[in-house]
Amino acid sequence: KLYKMKLLPLEEHYKFHEFHSPALEDADFDNKPMVLLVGQYSTGKTTFIRYLLEQDFPGMRIGPEPTTDSFIAVMQGDVEGIVPGNALVVDPKKPFRKLNAFGNAFLNRFVCAQLPNPVLESISVIDTPGILSGEKQRISRGYDFAAVLEWFAERVDRIILLFDAHKLDISDEFSEVIKALKNHEDKMRVVLNKADQIETQQLMRVYGALMWSLGKIVNTPEVIRVYIGSFWSHPLLIPDNRKLFEAEEQDLFRDIQSLPRNAALRKLNDLIKRARLAKVHAYIISSLKKEMPSMFGKDNKKKELVNNLGEIYARIEREHQISPGDFPNLRKMQDQLQAQDFSKFQPLKSKLLETVEDMLANDIAQLMVLVRQEESQRPTQMVKGGAFEGTLHGPFGHGYGEGAGEGIDDAEWVVARDKPMYDEIFYTLSPVDGKITGANAKKEMVRSKLPNTVLGKIWKLADIDKDGMLDDEEFALANHLIKVKLEGHELPNELPSHLLPPSKRKITE
Repeated sequence: KLYKMKLLPLEEHYKFHEFHSPALEDADFDNKPMVLLVGQYSTGKTTFIRYLLEQDFPGMRIGPEPTTDSFIAVMQGDVEGIVPGNALVVDPKKPFRKLNAFGNAFLNRFVCAQLPNPVLESISVIDTPGILSGEKQRISRGYDFAAVLEWFAERVDRIILLFDAHKLDISDEFSEVIKALKNHEDKMRVVLNKADQIETQQLMRVYGALMWSLGKIVNTPEVIRVYIGSFWSHPLLIPDNRKLFEAEEQDLFRDIQSLPRNAALRKLNDLIKRARLAKVHAYIISSLKKEMPSMFGKDNKKKELVNNLGEIYARIEREHQISPGDFPNLRKMQDQLQAQDFSKFQPLKSKLLETVEDMLANDIAQLMVLVRQEESQRPTQMVKGGAFEGTLHGPFGHGYGEGAGEGIDDAEWVVARDKPMYDEIFYTLSPVDGKITGANAKKEMVRSKLPNTVLGKIWKLADIDKDGMLDDEEFALANHLIKVKLEGHELPNELPSHLLPPSKRKITE
């Protein structure tokens, strides 16, 4: 409602849609979070989707040669099937209507694969054609590939760039694509795929080379997060890094699973970005209109204004205290202005700008509060099904049987193995009535050199009867938890039942 009442009139008045991006529709606000996969051919994009869904999807082709030649939007549907591009862009329920601007050459290469799948109930995934190296393919696509990707980048929640550990060269077209995704770095994640096919030493070199290449193209001071792994269901060729791959996969899955929860905020964030750009655009267009002569010499003046656009930017920046990061790309704007008739531009209409200012200052702030309230009242939204549930239960969950989970399936208490050793220390700490005081326990525990915050947490977990003292079993448990932490594992927030000392199990029951 805010967009239609307050921002859209400003966009229409100053031809924002001709310069930047088409008007937003209801479907843009209603649709599920989308994940866009981008990468050179044969980096495993389609296989990655298949891995997440744990089933084939209509129109899927996988092979070492460039196989996916279309944009495929993989979405939830009651029956399996394919909807071709021209039908897709007239469907008001789908957020793709504005793609018709890219013409038939693109629409013939755009389909929607629909299938019933639990993963797709909360996200949609967009598979893109493999990016090719060389000049020929770039010319023969017939549509502006980078512009289409930029259109998607504005509307998706996550952009995943896939790289193959064997071919890290970033082709010209890929480099152009990454530059087209500028301003969306916050949505970008990188996956170094097929990492099980190279030795650990080589993998470190490949990872370093990838970071170096990305650093030259993605101009952000922060390092982009890179996930290393092999996202397919084949046996690992070199299983040495299995634990690393499992941990990385869990991190990536957590990142994707959080998308539905943050979808409303992401849409709000994109709306704010759009409003700021629309405001600057209005200032630019009205400045150009003001400079135009009313009668003669329009063409010469237009050329002069386009050439001096940088100075106009600087003036607007000073006059209205706008940060330079809010301005559109100078060269791109100059190219677009060449084709425009300046005499049809509108002068500055301060009422429209004040409405947008008011929206940014007041309405959006209220919306933020509402979004937060609504999220706290709803059950946590997570992506479920497919690969996301493959390791949730049973012994193949991440970290099962190691760290605090060690001995989870054993009949005897796992701490008992080392208890004789811990007992020897216990009896040197002068126990009274079979218990040692907190002060005596502290002297021994600080020898681990762990910080007090960690030792405090261990104390909380080990002092089961909460009497401020430790008996021999609780002391052995505290030492076991210190060992878990020193081996690099995380401590649990609550003591798992298999770590409860046998004599204390009745108390807690």
